[in-house]
Amino acid sequence: MLNVKQLREYVIRPVLRELDAFSDAAELLLLGTAAQESRFEYIHQLGGGPAMGLWQMEPATHSDIANNYLKYRPELAAKVFRASGCAGLDCNNLVKNISYACAMARVHYLRVKESLPADLEGQAAYWKLHYNTPLGKGATHEYIQNFKRLVEPHL
Repeated sequence: MLNVKQLREYVIRPVLRELDAFSDAAELLLLGTAAQESRFEYIHQLGGGPAMGLWQMEPATHSDIANNYLKYRPELAAKVFRASGCAGLDCNNLVKNISYACAMARVHYLRVKESLPADLEGQAAYWKLHYNTPLGKGATHEYIQNFKRLVEPHL
């Protein structure tokens, strides 16, 4: 498992600042999402599924963000490139570049019009609705358990 404190300090926080999308809520949501999605351990979905990176983003979601959101926001795309050191939007970067995966997870949440909740229960519900989706296998109680077990001890 990754050192969660270092992930927060050296990846998540700098990426969020480079994107001009930093807040305590955003930082905690990205930590919670990674805890739920990969347990800070897996960079490719177990069982042969398509999800990639610590935030387990599927290539179809990545393509949707690239083609239907970042394409029309070149300044934000440029910030993703600066934050990650990548030169283009390529789903393989989700596995190869932790900062890129972090930036794309944050951009995924930026597409949501609702404000980020500050409390854990609200963030779990926000993750379920907007990241995992109502049809996804994840559950809010799992998110909360994983956050308490994998993130809270490092805050």
